[in-house]
Amino acid sequence: GSCDAIHRPRRRAGRGRHIAERVGWGILGAAWIARRAVIPAIEASRNCRLVSIASRDPDRAREVASSHEFVRVAASYDAVLEDVDVDAVYIPLTNDLHRTWTLRALAAGKHVLCEKPLAMNAVQAREMADAAQNARLHLMEAFMYRFHPRVRALVQSLHDPLYVEASFGFRLEGRENYRFDRSLGGGALLDVGCYTVNVARWILGEPDEVFARYRRETDRADGVDLTASALLHFASGATASLWASFESPEDQALLVIDRERTHRLDQPFSAWRDPDDPYQLMVESFGDSIIDNRDVAISTSDSVANMRVLDEIRAVAEES
Repeated sequence: GSCDAIHRPRRRAGRGRHIAERVGWGILGAAWIARRAVIPAIEASRNCRLVSIASRDPDRAREVASSHEFVRVAASYDAVLEDVDVDAVYIPLTNDLHRTWTLRALAAGKHVLCEKPLAMNAVQAREMADAAQNARLHLMEAFMYRFHPRVRALVQSLHDPLYVEASFGFRLEGRENYRFDRSLGGGALLDVGCYTVNVARWILGEPDEVFARYRRETDRADGVDLTASALLHFASGATASLWASFESPEDQALLVIDRERTHRLDQPFSAWRDPDDPYQLMVESFGDSIIDNRDVAISTSDSVANMRVLDEIRAVAEES
């Protein structure tokens, strides 16, 4: 999603450090993933710094800012986007808000790191990708697991993979959680199934056939998918079996069978600080893309293709 003529960041008068060394970050929202993972990663990074944070709950924003090196707490998301010291924004908002705030951030001249899934569907993702390209700004989906050295090592070691099996499940408690709300982009497929689709595509390419089924909430007319299962077929003849759930014990696993050996990885999508922190590696990679004017590690075309497969899984599962 990057162009050759990315906007050169401004040098800042009167500051010892300019963006050629550190990217200034604004955070839209004080979501758990921002507080627990991405904000500490930016703070610890070699090439980024925290500038501004805003939340719908101002007290929460102040609380987060007080324990990190934020320069200021902004009165609104728009105020973060208006801040001249903010070069890039991180968007950890609910899935239904990713498109709106990505487009607003790009219009304000900011690079965007957006939580997964990039959008609610492939049409939205394409619109966001086009907006980034037209603005000559970077947009990247925050699939942090793609930066973890042990996951990368596994993928790079493969020889003619035949089969991928990926699972990501956990027990989601509390019906007030936004993941139980379809209008906010809830459901297991979008929340954790996006990882399983992404890793299968990373290894095998784009599927040419999709079979899928849901297990839904039965006590609501508009119930979300609690468990999503999919079988993908690829032109090479390879296949993938994917499983995502909100109603299981904590489970994350990746199995890849190639012509030479079987590869297994536990916790492929969330292992961190072991000792590597994939969140820090992700923000540093994104920061380097901005500073060095180079393509981001996960292209928007990859993200649009991922949404396309998620759309297809959803369509097949909902027909059944």
